[in-house]
Amino acid sequence: MNLILRRVLQGGAVAGLLLGGDLAFHPVRAHGAHGGGGEELKPGEFTARPVVTIEGHGGFETNLEGRPEHYAIDGQFGAVLEWGLPNKGSFAIEAQIGPSLVWGEAEHFYGRVHVEEGGHDGYGDEHGDDHGDHAEDHGDHEEGHGDSHAGHEGHGHGSGAPFRRTDIKGFMQARYQPNDRLELSLSWWPYYVTGNEGEDSVGLKNEVGAKLVYAFGDGDLNFALGDGLESVLDGVFVSVENRSGWETDGLFIGNYTDTWLGFGFFVDQLNVTLTAGPRFYSPGDYSGLPQRTDWGGEIGMEYPLADSVVLFAHWKPIYSTAGGEGWGKGWSHHVGTGVSFSF
Repeated sequence: MNLILRRVLQGGAVAGLLLGGDLAFHPVRAHGAHGGGGEELKPGEFTARPVVTIEGHGGFETNLEGRPEHYAIDGQFGAVLEWGLPNKGSFAIEAQIGPSLVWGEAEHFYGRVHVEEGGHDGYGDEHGDDHGDHAEDHGDHEEGHGDSHAGHEGHGHGSGAPFRRTDIKGFMQARYQPNDRLELSLSWWPYYVTGNEGEDSVGLKNEVGAKLVYAFGDGDLNFALGDGLESVLDGVFVSVENRSGWETDGLFIGNYTDTWLGFGFFVDQLNVTLTAGPRFYSPGDYSGLPQRTDWGGEIGMEYPLADSVVLFAHWKPIYSTAGGEGWGKGWSHHVGTGVSFSF
């Protein structure tokens, strides 16, 4: 049963990418995000929109021994409060919270290093991101996958990511757009682990981030309407994002800064965003690993089924340039797909 459900999630993620996150996958387009966008508000105008987001996502750590995987289904419920400002600007507060059905281990911050007792290497990986980021940017490693975990409880029945439990996942963001080119945001991703199991312990994980996005054009590049290469600048933007993460016991995992170049465009109603660049990563002191520069990118897609219903999908590959005890050199991947409703 677990194997069948994992295949369904994999198929859903791939289908979403072909048709086209996590909650932290922000933004899909240069000026907004699924669940966070809407009609342009006049200065002084206010709107409040309830939001429901359902997403299936998976993490694939091909840079680590045993190639661990994780899967999850998130159901998030919340609201977006938005105020219109002069110069086509806005200020918005978004908050969502809900259950997360976990296969494998709980989500945790990118680059978490684990060393087994007795000196056996374990696994570290990323928080997906990605709501993300939303959502940021999120990926996980699993217990019970590979030779070093062969004797662990729960490693059986041919599945490296058995169902664990239902955790609680949240997202909160304050987003300021002084005009239609610049966006500044502060975000918090709380994650409550509901049970002690494997590498997870009961308590609240925390991740915080700050992001700046500057668009060089108006973001209205639409190839289906005949826009050509002369309009490419309308879809180009740059983003700088810093994130830091802590475990349930308060252990500081590390922080990273992504300085990425992006390109967003439409094909009729399908919105596609491509980003890529370096990730400057500083592991926490606990890891014993030095600072390094990783490389990564993200492909994101959004398609509105109706004014209040949006399908979304994303794929974020990250290449780690250095290995070490409990961490590997090579690629890790996070994919997600889902639907967001606003009312």
